[in-house]
Amino acid sequence: MDIRAISLDLDDTLWPIEPVLAHVERSVDAWLHEHCPEVARAWPIEALRALRDEVAAAHPEIAHDFGAQRRLTLRRAFAPFGMGEDWVETTYAVYVRLRNEVECYADTLPALAAMAGHVPLIAITNGTADIARIGLDGHFRFSVCAADVGVAKPGRAIFAHACERLAIDPAHVLHVGDDPVTDVAGARAAGMRTAWINRIGATWQGDDAPDLEVRDLAELADWIGAHARAA
Repeated sequence: MDIRAISLDLDDTLWPIEPVLAHVERSVDAWLHEHCPEVARAWPIEALRALRDEVAAAHPEIAHDFGAQRRLTLRRAFAPFGMGEDWVETTYAVYVRLRNEVECYADTLPALAAMAGHVPLIAITNGTADIARIGLDGHFRFSVCAADVGVAKPGRAIFAHACERLAIDPAHVLHVGDDPVTDVAGARAAGMRTAWINRIGATWQGDDAPDLEVRDLAELADWIGAHARAA
């Protein structure tokens, strides 16, 4: 493979996402209890989660934009109490801050530094993580978010947009991610090379295997280093 750039998924590739989301739910609930207890009593964690799912199902036009879904959910929650857009934006800002309080896997920072020394790195995400807020932007040329492009992975357009910004043919860009569908199948359909991060030791299902399968980013960084030396 002639790899001239790497695109990386974020959630469950650079850090585990479930602890982050659980922390967000608990902390937003605590914030609501402190600042608008009547809303907190009406919308406990499980109810607010169900409302978010309801909003997502009712509005497929914003399926690619988790931030828009979150804002609409908050509008629905606040409306019966006569609380308007200021409350929505204030609460959403709390969510954004908490959403970006991530704990990277131990291999993430050394691997990013090592790989960025060989090829340009970019991020491609369906989520709302902000690499600048997290403090990782120094390793990346740029980040592509589904909300900005208007299409989520595995849609071809988000991968094509990233490659166009790089000005590198997709065949020379290696996309790295944990999800067999949104990352591996999606990037392959866009003409990119693919690497599956398989941290849990799962067995690949199906015939269209990724170009690479690695246990973690440290193993990927070793492969990139060897590839760069051979080139």
